[in-house]
Amino acid sequence: MSHDRISISATVSADKRKVWECYTNPEHITKWNFADPSWHCPTATNDLTVGGRYVARMEAKDGSFGFDFDAVYTDVAIEESITYEFGGRYATISFAEVNGQVEVSITFDPETQNPIDLQRNGWQAILDNFKRYTEANG
Repeated sequence: MSHDRISISATVSADKRKVWECYTNPEHITKWNFADPSWHCPTATNDLTVGGRYVARMEAKDGSFGFDFDAVYTDVAIEESITYEFGGRYATISFAEVNGQVEVSITFDPETQNPIDLQRNGWQAILDNFKRYTEANG
């Protein structure tokens, strides 16, 4: 059973270089990469090259559950877009300047275990955390 790809986006009030740095630098990733405040991302590594790996540890703060989001880059265009494969699925993230802001768009293949709305909402929550973090810090 195949599903249509899911697309989400957020417009970040920051310059493209800052948005790219906050999205790809593990120092920043650990500060925004979770969908709910009861979770966190204690570690992340990122080899931003074709064939390089991105690994982010995602855990419930109470220690009750955790997993590694592990992906391999299939395409990298610095400050423009990245595509990675994870568990047989793909995600593409693009960074487009629009009126002095940066629109971050993510399109990904859904998995089959959870409802589409849950997946969309979870990825959007993480992207919204990224937007808030980047605008406030970075």
